[in-house]
Amino acid sequence: MKDPRDVILEPVVSEKAYGLIEDNVYTFKVASSASKPEIRDAVQAIFDVKVTNVNTLVRKGKRRRDRRTGIYSKRPNIKRAIVTLAEGDSIDIFDA
Repeated sequence: MKDPRDVILEPVVSEKAYGLIEDNVYTFKVASSASKPEIRDAVQAIFDVKVTNVNTLVRKGKRRRDRRTGIYSKRPNIKRAIVTLAEGDSIDIFDA
């Protein structure tokens, strides 16, 4: 089994993510190779909560151009997990 801290990389800090917290839904950046069961197990192990649902998505990296040389490059793709917790559970790091 993978270390849970290698699966969950960091929480997503955005207006939309904070709006979902009221509905007991939290958003994390996760490893690109992580599966939904691995994400569920990692969140349950790290935060000691019960996860009811996990949705994942991959945000494609933007293409960017170097102004000096004109060479195009690409930012990395980022996988996100939208995790729904059981009624009554919450994660405290978002409340600070």
